[in-house]
Amino acid sequence: MNALSRRLVATAAALALTAAGVVVGAPAWAAGTVTVTGPGGTASADAEYATDVTVSGSGFQAVPNGFGGVYVLFGWVDDPAGGSWRPSAGGVVGEDYRYVPDAESAENNGYQRFLAFPGSQTESSANGVVGADGAWSVTLVIPGAVFESHDRDGRISEVDCRAVTCGIITIGAHGVKNANNETFTPVSFAAAAAPTAAAVPAAGAVRVGLESAAVTAGTSIVFTGQGFTPGEQVVASLDGGLTAVGPLTAGAQGEVAAALTVPREIRDGTHLLTLRGAGSGAVAEAEVTVSGGIAVASVSDTPTTPTWALVLLLACIALAAALVVASVVTALVRARARRRARRAAGAPVPERAVAGAAS
Repeated sequence: MNALSRRLVATAAALALTAAGVVVGAPAWAAGTVTVTGPGGTASADAEYATDVTVSGSGFQAVPNGFGGVYVLFGWVDDPAGGSWRPSAGGVVGEDYRYVPDAESAENNGYQRFLAFPGSQTESSANGVVGADGAWSVTLVIPGAVFESHDRDGRISEVDCRAVTCGIITIGAHGVKNANNETFTPVSFAAAAAPTAAAVPAAGAVRVGLESAAVTAGTSIVFTGQGFTPGEQVVASLDGGLTAVGPLTAGAQGEVAAALTVPREIRDGTHLLTLRGAGSGAVAEAEVTVSGGIAVASVSDTPTTPTWALVLLLACIALAAALVVASVVTALVRARARRRARRAAGAPVPERAVAGAAS
């Protein structure tokens, strides 16, 4: 092998090593990690009542101006230790994983959160944005240890997280499958006895939870209620009937959830939200602060006179006036007649009449 051949071989080998180094050295995108923080500072929630938890992510893949994003959900997966449940691996909702349903909007009940990619057209309707560094944080509501879920065909199934492993699920939003953003983080629950169908809530057992304790007039109060008798009808009202929603049917764990519209014509300040069970008589209350309302003119508590009474009074006055006028006219006519009679009685006899009598 001559010198030229050796140089060519060496150059080819160097190029091959360089290419190999580029391929091997190019880092794969690491899967994101999620941290769940409940009221006690751990990844745990109340088994009976709704719990607000803070969910934070890091290392997620952010696609600037990209379509889709990330859904943050609470639910169950059939393979928590593996990854066969993942949509990118062929996982199917309702079969391989289930989650608490909610409206796909920023103003939902808090059971589902949507994170948009930076610069995406859907940022305005999202609950947050995945940072350029792949970090994000949102608040999520866990309804309790038992929830109902829907599959693709609309069939409803109950999931009991005391019997299976549930937790926080992150998947690609709007049908976009992205394995880098698919995670499952388990959440534990305190042990609680399952209620019986005939159980009547003890005093103080029912509770109402608010997505926000301060709202603007013209929007809605998003709330949850717990501790009612399963299957009973629950009505929610503001200030004893200013506005109301229901009846709502309590679920298997005595839970309800809805949104109550706040009228624009309402005074600013503190108002009382009341949930009342029709069968048990149980009552749960919470104070809500309303701002931006249109001032409503106060109405006097003094009873007003009915219209018919006013009409009758005017008629009586008119009749009395007519009688007075009639009396005056009658008096004047009689006085004039009397004057005429007196004048006629005292008048002298004409001279012609006297002369005729003498002859």
